[in-house]
Amino acid sequence: MQLNPLTAISPIDGRYFNSVKPLTPYFSEFGLMRYRVQVEIEYLIALSGTVNELVDFPVNKLNDIRRIYKNFSEANALEIKEIEKVTNHDVKAVEYFIKKEFERLHLDDFKEFVHLGLPRRISIIHPYPCC
Repeated sequence: MQLNPLTAISPIDGRYFNSVKPLTPYFSEFGLMRYRVQVEIEYLIALSGTVNELVDFPVNKLNDIRRIYKNFSEANALEIKEIEKVTNHDVKAVEYFIKKEFERLHLDDFKEFVHLGLPRRISIIHPYPCC
């Protein structure tokens, strides 16, 4: 079955899609992933100011670190979906994606602090409170 207004899950992604299209960066799965990446990174940056083991966190690389979510692309989202096929967990896939980006930035010493102390689900940013 091909997606069209008659086969869509709801009228929002069917007949009303053109009206709500500007909301897709926020309420799509892509948007959810991007904001999860942003929360994880900003949380780690905030944590770096309070945890002794992060005293050497490279503040000179904050712009590079923030580019992970500021330049988040569909290719990045697809990469997370590929990781999720292995982990079978959406949040864990985001965590592994960020750790891989930390390796790319030569921040291996700090990658194990990604997601430290955060709940299994970051529901505060999930657009669907039921899930």
